[in-house]
Parts: sequence; C-alpha cells; structure tokens
Amino acid sequence: MSQITDSRVLAAMAHPVRRRLLDLLKLDGAGTASALAQRTGEAVGNVSHHLRALAAAGLIEEAPELARDRRERWWRRTSEKLCWSSADFAEDAAGEAIARALESLNLERQVGHVRRWADQPQSEQERWQRGPFSTETWIQATDDELAQFAAEIIAVMDKWAERDIPDDGKERATVFTFARGVPGQP
Repeated sequence: MSQITDSRVLAAMAHPVRRRLLDLLKLDGAGTASALAQRTGEAVGNVSHHLRALAAAGLIEEAPELARDRRERWWRRTSEKLCWSSADFAEDAAGEAIARALESLNLERQVGHVRRWADQPQSEQERWQRGPFSTETWIQATDDELAQFAAEIIAVMDKWAERDIPDDGKERATVFTFARGVPGQP
C-alpha cells in the first residue's frame, strides 16, 4: 500500500483519464499506451501523455522486461493500493484544495459506476439476480471508532480483491465495490 502525502502526487491523480488508467493497470496488469488507448477509447498520444504524468508522480513505472523490442513501452503500477487522508494536507492550502478536488472526483467516479449499472438494459441486469446490492445504515461513533469500522470494511474488501480465483469453470465478471462512512445527519 502506498500512503500519499505529496500534493503533487494527488494532483497527478486528479484527472479522470489518469484514474481510469490506474484502474485498468490494476485490473489487467501491465499495458502499453496502444492497448490502454483501445480500452479507454482515448487517442494513443493522449494516453501516452497521461502515462508520463503518472510516471513522473511515481504512480506507475516502465516494465521493460515485457517489451518485445526497443520501441514498445509497457507500464505497470508501482503500488496495488493507493490511499491518502485529507488531514495530511490540512497545513497546506494548495494541497488541501487538491485533496478536496480529488475527493470530489472519486465520488463522481464511484457514483458513475453505479449509475452505469442502473442504466443497463433489464436483460443485462437479469444476469445478476442475487449479487448486486445497496446498503446503508446510521451508526453512532467517535472518530477512532469510525476508523476501526473503516479498517474492518476495507479488510473484507481486500480479502475478496486479493483472493485466489478458483479454477472451477465459472464465468466471473469485474465488479466495482465501494463503501463510505462520513459524519452526517438524516
């Protein structure tokens, strides 16, 4: 896990195409600009630009051992998991603004995944009868208790994300999951 405390790294992540590239490199493993451009529908030059920005921030690195020749450039993530706390940027006005912008981008991205699912035709949703879920609850907690709650939720998500996939012939799809816990009032 990589704990981000440098606002320049956050700034590099605060772009929707870069977040998508990071997601693809996590899900699919290392990739080339051409392959990533195909997956995103972006121009190869645009993807290359964003890959260089992610590399300059230390979020990805070249994987030269995968190249078939000197012209082919493969990229991989430097860390499987990225996290940060807005509290780490409280003393830096610019860093705090970047952290807030990235938090907003994350929320839009997360809700966008759920909205795209909800907009799927009924025929596609019928393939998934039991799995998709939505849940919410109100709890009473201190900051430390909420941190403990978060650690338990993250541990469950990590367990499923890092498990060995059984070789049982069943077709599995990529599933997006997220959870949030924030102070609020009904």
